[in-house]
Amino acid sequence: MTPERYQKILRVLRRRQPTLTVLMDEVNKPHNLSAIVRTCDAVGVLEAHAVAPRGGPLATFEGQTYGATSGSAHKWVPVRAHADTLGAVRALQGHGFQVLATHLSQRSVDYRDPDYTRPTCVLLGAEKWGVSDEAAGAADANIVIPMLGMVQSLNVSVAAATILFEAQRQRLAAGLYDAPQLEEADLARLAFEWGYPDLAPGYRERGEDYPALDGAGQIVR
Repeated sequence: MTPERYQKILRVLRRRQPTLTVLMDEVNKPHNLSAIVRTCDAVGVLEAHAVAPRGGPLATFEGQTYGATSGSAHKWVPVRAHADTLGAVRALQGHGFQVLATHLSQRSVDYRDPDYTRPTCVLLGAEKWGVSDEAAGAADANIVIPMLGMVQSLNVSVAAATILFEAQRQRLAAGLYDAPQLEEADLARLAFEWGYPDLAPGYRERGEDYPALDGAGQIVR
């Protein structure tokens, strides 16, 4: 690993937002999943969450099978698989996240209205059936993107990008990208995993701590 690459890894990790994430509710098209993960990386999401499409294996997410459209984004944004959406919503709420479901209902608000500086999860549904009524009802709020044309909704990956960049805008204005949000130990751990992806699994399998890195990203022997 070159010193320049190590410094880029550190710059990115210092701006990662562990309190901003998405939950993909049975998003069934690989190119949409890939595009959402790519946007997550662009705005600094640390990890994403997903429920497998109907009849699809959870390994679709855990195995990072996104296809070519995500480029290398899947290397930097792991996707945590969940068995069902309602359980995932409640689990995230239990960790202090407000869950904002992209869903048209009587309680829907403009997507720009919520405070995205709070710990936030954006719940996104597949284009075919959207977020389930049950999951939308369990969410803290329902949000919509105003549509002024003939079509009623955006592609799910476009909707995700629209909402996540609004979250980024609010967080930039609040200074949340100015100081690391990750604990120092987590930052060091991820820096090693990102910088040495071939070596990290061996350390984990042996139950050994990762070695320290010097200022140039080289392993301290």
